[in-house]
Amino acid sequence: MLSRTADHLYWMSRYTERAENIARLLEVTYRTSLLVPDQPLGYWGAALGITGLEEDYRAKFGDIHASQVLRFMSTDLDNPSSILSCLRAARENCHAVRGTVTSEVWETINTTWLEAREATGGLAQGSVQGSELTQYFEWVKFRSHLSRGVTVGTMLQDDAFNFIRLGTFLERADNTARLLDVKFDELAPQHDPGSEYYEWGALLRSVSAFEIYRKVYSDVITPTRVAELLILREDMPRSLHACIKEVRQILDLLANARSRETLRRAGQMYSRLRYGRMEDIAAQGLHDYLTRFLQDTHDMGGLIAQDFLVPMA
Repeated sequence: MLSRTADHLYWMSRYTERAENIARLLEVTYRTSLLVPDQPLGYWGAALGITGLEEDYRAKFGDIHASQVLRFMSTDLDNPSSILSCLRAARENCHAVRGTVTSEVWETINTTWLEAREATGGLAQGSVQGSELTQYFEWVKFRSHLSRGVTVGTMLQDDAFNFIRLGTFLERADNTARLLDVKFDELAPQHDPGSEYYEWGALLRSVSAFEIYRKVYSDVITPTRVAELLILREDMPRSLHACIKEVRQILDLLANARSRETLRRAGQMYSRLRYGRMEDIAAQGLHDYLTRFLQDTHDMGGLIAQDFLVPMA
């Protein structure tokens, strides 16, 4: 497969996953800010911090306001990581490789972009609130689920399929680590002990893990178990362990003469998660552990680009 084709497929899936992750982040931030209405700006500042967008936001808007953060992260096409920008980038990358993906995949991604462009007028004006806001985020998540389902259900499971899946799981791992790092630090010093259940519950719902947590632990929500679920549980679809397991397996299938170091690094990441224990992670410090993981995923993205894709500048 040509490197440029692989590059478009990889980034198509990363941008689709990123749009969903931004929607999840904004939804949990909105819900959490309603639980502690006297400190809403801290939550919206954290949302910018998770995505590394605070500097760009302040350069454009200055002080943090909830409605402006929502617009900046949802519909601002000047922000390359906004939901709308990500859906546009996914569509552009898919358009470049229309002959490689199935017609169903192209139609799904193209329709998502067209409908998103038409549906974001209220968000751009700051007039969408409450149930309309959460319905929009649910729509973004649904379209991402649909895109993945159509990909799995209609594409030949060849190299093109593997590059799409590779982008999805690397992006998902990065997002889960960022969300857990910032939200764990934000929620640990409780403002109101009575709201603890709802705040941790909102965090779990942001990664579709609330029902899974109740099934696995059948007990009250505790920070340590939340971290264990989202880091070490192999059977939790959005956990770091599950994502990096998929990345390692896909890289095995795509291996070429240049990718030995990339495979070794992926194996190291997977081994730390497969054999890791929460006691050791707590002793190291969750923030330090996740900081290292995020650096590793960033390095992994660079190695993948070097070995298989159009190298990053």
